[in-house]
Amino acid sequence: MKFLLVAVNAKYIHSNPAVYSLKAYADYVHEQKKCWGGMCQNGQSLPGVYEKVLSGRMPEEENRKEYPPVCVEIAEYTINHLTEKILEDIYRRKPDVVGFSCYIWNINVIWELVADLHKVLSETDIWLGGPEVSFDGLALLNRNQELFGVMKGEGEETFAALLRCYRLLGTSVRKRENVIFGQGKGGADDDLGNFWSRLSDLPGIVFRGENGEILDREMPPVSDLGRIPFPFQNIDEFENRIIYYESSRGCPFSCSYCLSSIDKSVRFRDLELIKQELDFFLEQRVPQVKFVDRTFNCNKEHAMAVWRHILDHDNGVTNFHFEIAADLMDEEELSLIGKMRPGLMQFEIGVQSTNPRTIRAIHRKTDLERVRWVVDRINAGHNIHQHLDLIVGLPYEDYESFHRSFNDVYAMKPEQLQVGFLKVLKGSLMYFTAQEYGMAYREKPPYEILSTRWLSYEEIIRLKAVEDMVEIYYNSGQFAGTLKLLAEQFEDAFLLYERLAGFYEKKGLSGQNHSRMAKYEILHQFILETVSREEIGRMEDMLVYDCYLRENCKSRPVFALEQRPYKERIRSLVPEQKSLGTQIHVEVFRSGEIWLFDYRHRNPLTRNAAVRRLQ
Repeated sequence: MKFLLVAVNAKYIHSNPAVYSLKAYADYVHEQKKCWGGMCQNGQSLPGVYEKVLSGRMPEEENRKEYPPVCVEIAEYTINHLTEKILEDIYRRKPDVVGFSCYIWNINVIWELVADLHKVLSETDIWLGGPEVSFDGLALLNRNQELFGVMKGEGEETFAALLRCYRLLGTSVRKRENVIFGQGKGGADDDLGNFWSRLSDLPGIVFRGENGEILDREMPPVSDLGRIPFPFQNIDEFENRIIYYESSRGCPFSCSYCLSSIDKSVRFRDLELIKQELDFFLEQRVPQVKFVDRTFNCNKEHAMAVWRHILDHDNGVTNFHFEIAADLMDEEELSLIGKMRPGLMQFEIGVQSTNPRTIRAIHRKTDLERVRWVVDRINAGHNIHQHLDLIVGLPYEDYESFHRSFNDVYAMKPEQLQVGFLKVLKGSLMYFTAQEYGMAYREKPPYEILSTRWLSYEEIIRLKAVEDMVEIYYNSGQFAGTLKLLAEQFEDAFLLYERLAGFYEKKGLSGQNHSRMAKYEILHQFILETVSREEIGRMEDMLVYDCYLRENCKSRPVFALEQRPYKERIRSLVPEQKSLGTQIHVEVFRSGEIWLFDYRHRNPLTRNAAVRRLQ
């Protein structure tokens, strides 16, 4: 029998840790539990609520039979694949049961697949799991007759127990029932009866019962992370993809827009296990490991132990990404971070808003002054990439308030400033208080905000355009010097991006996929229309500097100074230029300065070329 776990990721470089963790845990239980008493071979007892299903005494009729294990396979796709091709691939695999991993970014694709899969594999049982379906399973089964069940909450132990139920049948329920009724047995079948009995004892599921009624069982208990096996042993499966790793689950904070706030307890994986697993990544020279812990540094001892291990075993290649609360950082942590190799670690810091009333309304506790101080301290080390987040559409945040929040965070000079838009997630506190705040949001995933009592849809559209400009020009890191000079021409940074967005709209440039050089040329046109004539030469010099800082341009920028009059001068200053070819570039600027860009040596944090002023 085959149980196919299906993941539909946002991009190819992403991986789905959930399906790998489900399979790893199920394989572990099967290997460790050769007898179905109450203990694994390693002496660990199985969770009490699963005991009847997973580890209870086997009925006498079951002891007389050999039940082969259920084969679990993983199939990963992306939302960019044609659903027709995904459907075709699933069909060719001929699964008895399919389980879809559901999130806001893939649920629309999954609903299309579920409807069509039932038509071509009508005897296949279809299960859903994941945060997008955990909180309204009853309604989903009522609306979608194709579904057999939904797994709620954390899934490892629930999934292992579900496999134990299916092991009794050796096929799907729908196929087994069709066979029985086709033989005229009136549904009498011991294995099928035992299946329904065990399934009914299983917490954490919503399913169609024996008589067609929909049964909703209690949420499952949270898992002991020490029991969950490492899912990345077959590292070749993750080549050229981001590894998502968790050292803890849960969050001690109660942010109203986040599903992690539902479970306020935090559970940590054993530190010795974590160190062994990090060593595996380091030995394999994995390019990037993203910790998915909601607030990694909520426990200082845990965070320090992991960071010390990473520092002591740095392989010079692997990058580790952490989501942290900056205002929790103390001097000891900052001192340790300051010793890291540039590019070894990067931080994502959720500021969300700097409006005190907004922060209180979303149940956050943020010491903004401390955040500023910590971010500045980390910036001073020039070794950690910092990514700061803001959310549009939070309570009490109007256009002007967001304007101030943007400027506050921009002034902290992060490597990236993420302008996100509130998603009203099912099951979150924000979902239940949305009406109180006059929130209108999209009916379909990702449930993004359309308007609030403080922010109109017109203003949301304007902020979307600002977000695009920040993403193109600031977050790319390719225009840093030019943006710094341009910001001086405006009252504040937000107004720069607002004006740039207006320029894009006026010229009909929005929504197009512009080349790298085209983005420079567009910014040059914006400069010509925005700044005084006296400033244009300085701006053009900086634009050329930014352009060559990242790469040796194949086509010469139209706004660059003509270099032919300076060829002999350059040759005398850099006689090795001809032999080095495109590995270096020498540029004479309008100011009279001559700079050498060396692409053989790059800043590990920014990927910019090493530069040297020649004159």
